[in-house]
Amino acid sequence: MASPFYVSPEQWYQDKAEYARKGIARGKPIVALDYADGIVLLAENPSTSLRKISEIYDRIAFAGVGKFDEYENLRKAGVRYADLRGYSYCREDVAAKNLANEYSTVLGGIFTREMKPFEVEVLVVEVGDSPDKSSMYKILFDGAISDHSRFAAIGDQADDLIGVLRDDWRDGMDLPQAVKLGREALGRVSNGASELTESNLEIAVVDRNSEGRKFRRLPNEAVAGLLAE
Repeated sequence: MASPFYVSPEQWYQDKAEYARKGIARGKPIVALDYADGIVLLAENPSTSLRKISEIYDRIAFAGVGKFDEYENLRKAGVRYADLRGYSYCREDVAAKNLANEYSTVLGGIFTREMKPFEVEVLVVEVGDSPDKSSMYKILFDGAISDHSRFAAIGDQADDLIGVLRDDWRDGMDLPQAVKLGREALGRVSNGASELTESNLEIAVVDRNSEGRKFRRLPNEAVAGLLAE
């Protein structure tokens, strides 16, 4: 009788992690930065129909890198979770921290139990009434979760992006300054592989000063104006 094929748990998880990282590396990274009036998110995205950055709830935005259908399913699940929690309790009970914990549980379970892991990294941000009350949570393909302040990045070159932002970010930047810094960071890690303009930059803000819903996607004309300032 032939012996069954055996792979150690360590090797199995290592292979799955490598597979997930390769899938994520094929996508373009995303950055989020605090600015004077809220949080701005930037992603290189030449598509006019597929979105990497979306609204989850009143004060909460979502961004995903990797396999589109997988992070899109996570986004939809997050919207359902937020709507149900807000309806069952109250809208103030819907927080980025709770949503990030749910994503961590889901991705960790898939990575542990399924043969194929999700090839995604996601970012959940929530704008607060003041800059020190805003929050950013990064969730990796294996469910690992980390919280960030002032700025965050997801994708294959996230560490390089954080290095650029750490050197140049400053408190109280206005929106044009934050957009230019985010664009510069994305441009540096791409080594000039593509020119980042309003035609291939997806930008959205979560503006604490807006009435009602805080999320706003910037049209190409607004992006061009910000880049020109």
